[in-house]
Amino acid sequence: MPLTRAEATERAATIDVQSYEIDLDLTDPAGSFLSRTVVRFAATEGGATFADLEPAELIAATLNGAELDPATLTGKRLPLTGLAAANELVVEARMRFANDAEGLHRYVDPSDKRTYLYANLFLDGARKVFACFDQPDLKAPVTLRVTAAPEWVVAANAPIASAAGGRWEFAPTVPLATYFVTLLAGPYHEVRDEHAGRPLAVYARQSLGSYLDEQAPELFEITKQCLDRYAELFDVPYPFGHYQQAFVPEFNAGAMENPGLVTFRDEFVYQSAVTDSERQLRAAVIAHEMAHMWFGDLVTMRWWDDLWLNESFAEYMGYRVTDEATRFPGAWTSFAVARKSWGLRADQLPSTHPVAPSEVDDTELALLNFDGISYAKGACVLKQLVAFLGDDVFLAGVNEHFGAHQFGNATLADLLGALTKASGRDLSAWAEAWLRTAEVNTLRTEVALADDGTYAEVAIAQTAHPSHPVLRPHRIGLGVYDRAADATVSRRALFEVDIPAGAERTVVPELTGAAPADLLLLNDGDLGFAKIRLDDASLAGVPTLLPLLGDSLARAVIWGAIIDAARDAERPVAELVTLVLSALPMETEVVIIEDVLAITRRLVDRYAIPETRPAALELLAQACDRLLTVAEPGGSRQLAAVRALIASTVDTARIRGWLDDDGVPEGLAVDAELRWHILYRLVKLGAATDAEIEAEFARDRTATGERFAVRCRAALPSAEAKAAAWRSIVDPATSARMAEAAALGFWHPEQTALTEAYVARYFAEMPGLFGERGGYGAELIATALYPSLAVAESTRTLAAGLLAQPGMNASLRRTVVDSDDDMRKALLARS
Repeated sequence: MPLTRAEATERAATIDVQSYEIDLDLTDPAGSFLSRTVVRFAATEGGATFADLEPAELIAATLNGAELDPATLTGKRLPLTGLAAANELVVEARMRFANDAEGLHRYVDPSDKRTYLYANLFLDGARKVFACFDQPDLKAPVTLRVTAAPEWVVAANAPIASAAGGRWEFAPTVPLATYFVTLLAGPYHEVRDEHAGRPLAVYARQSLGSYLDEQAPELFEITKQCLDRYAELFDVPYPFGHYQQAFVPEFNAGAMENPGLVTFRDEFVYQSAVTDSERQLRAAVIAHEMAHMWFGDLVTMRWWDDLWLNESFAEYMGYRVTDEATRFPGAWTSFAVARKSWGLRADQLPSTHPVAPSEVDDTELALLNFDGISYAKGACVLKQLVAFLGDDVFLAGVNEHFGAHQFGNATLADLLGALTKASGRDLSAWAEAWLRTAEVNTLRTEVALADDGTYAEVAIAQTAHPSHPVLRPHRIGLGVYDRAADATVSRRALFEVDIPAGAERTVVPELTGAAPADLLLLNDGDLGFAKIRLDDASLAGVPTLLPLLGDSLARAVIWGAIIDAARDAERPVAELVTLVLSALPMETEVVIIEDVLAITRRLVDRYAIPETRPAALELLAQACDRLLTVAEPGGSRQLAAVRALIASTVDTARIRGWLDDDGVPEGLAVDAELRWHILYRLVKLGAATDAEIEAEFARDRTATGERFAVRCRAALPSAEAKAAAWRSIVDPATSARMAEAAALGFWHPEQTALTEAYVARYFAEMPGLFGERGGYGAELIATALYPSLAVAESTRTLAAGLLAQPGMNASLRRTVVDSDDDMRKALLARS
């Protein structure tokens, strides 16, 4: 059962955890592992509480020397009664290895059959590794001891105190929340460095060793640059000694901010060619996780309703520091295209919630808030707050906050108090508008012309969704752009407009009497968080003006507005496709190319009626070919164009030829990953067989190759392949990442008749999947497997039937509610 906020509050009032000693025996990595935990804690004398524990077998437990009956363990809770003022709980248990990256995950590398282990204890997974009081406000020092194969590498949050004969003991940590405890164990390849006397290390599987060696200089360079920049910004020095980063297999998120040992999905160790935007993303993730060392690790939220104190700050600081300190100065453009759009979309879904909700009742509901609102919208709100307060004032407040709560816990009120003290301003109204209320406002430019052709009035209209009728204050840029005689576009002026709270319409007086512009760009500079709609004249000029704009961030804002209108079914998807064909081939920012092409293709798959979809895909393929003619051979734009072309084309002979080095564009390396992309497209189109998939996997018997092979097999257009894929997806023995790979390959517009029977099975069987799995892994699978391409009212009827069932898992409910809303929009667009 999930831990409720009320239970956590009561437990925190009853006990004070002083230390953990954890002893793990990993000498049987093929089966289970032994866990012995000693927890020392103070308590209200005579009181009662419970410890969290999810063992395969509870071997023995004692409280203050008295044996506890293992049979009392129920609901993953071990009752503790008759507490003394000072207590010692000792628990010995046999624990299961995880296959969903929630607990101590076990992975066998298909390339060499070596076994690797790592711990990921987010959100409430600590109980799967050791007995604990698993809530964020019961922080305590942790001493870890590990027994494992002597030839293995073992690392953890703290430095090694001693290691000999297959036995490792680590130094005690500073106080940590239980979900930050981690370790890795196995024949990992490691590369070491140091910076200003601080030990640095990166780890990956042996089969990735040569790639890690090649990329370690860049990883260390970014790490050092970020450490230096955070040292300039924050008064409290980096507080966790060494800085280690482990790239681990089958990780179900992007990364996890474990103090002293950050874990990343090992796809960030590149084995094939990548674009500059992908390298920039890796740098931003490194900077994001490092920001957590202060926002989350040093000062931890008291309960999950203040998740934004972790994620919004890490998201904002991560992109800021990437932009300021690394070789990726265009990071805010990437944020606008890839991350902010995620936040805007999340804030328009039925599951929307405030950045800082006033109540999160339990840990199951807490998981729902790890989304684009807590990350991207929160970061946008902070970016606007910095502009409002000034950077020096903002940082003074943040540093005051760190100093007051280091190694402890804090709340929204604590942070607002520090910022209020630093700024001398009452931020309660700002917090209520931006942190405590949900949904996004729409800002629209309205233009009236005078008889002489000048502007009679330019105004910004603000509307709110009827379900959340809040008109917020905004500080937003309005750019005035003109086309010059030499066919360039230049910005005549940039006005910073303050829109008051509650304002439905705000006039921009500086433009009254001014000559009309070719483009009025609302939210120029991307400071505001809102849906943007251009005036009619500006919108009409976009196809010719967009390629001429020199500012990539301005182009990103325009693309975002156009795509959002298409997603809302306000504008036809055919109009978006036409714009892609006319304007995108001249785009120079790779992240814009990648995201616009990917989003447009997904909209075509769902919004275009079947009769018009082939023509739309052909236009997208033409846009990619135009990009190829102007892209530098071997460069990022070429790779982005080729990937999108493969995903859009129906010219199977052409892309099959690339597998045989026939007709390959100059400079393009058809490496392992690109070969899989080609094969996946051929499979979907019925132009490749299972035998070809097996042959490709034999050629690339890696973890990446294994996932691609699973996805390709799920995409085979045969009843037998679909049945086998479905069995694998719903089987709890399948690892979460492999089940997700199969789910991603299951549905295709070309195969709607073949998969029609599985639409009803999704709604019938997903509750059982959550009963078997639960957690983040189940949500990943359910989201990937949703029949979003079965665009029909009958799909919505099935969704409504499932949603009417009582006792439904909260994560599954959100997946279905939000996906059904997307289906509503797709049907609206098709109509």
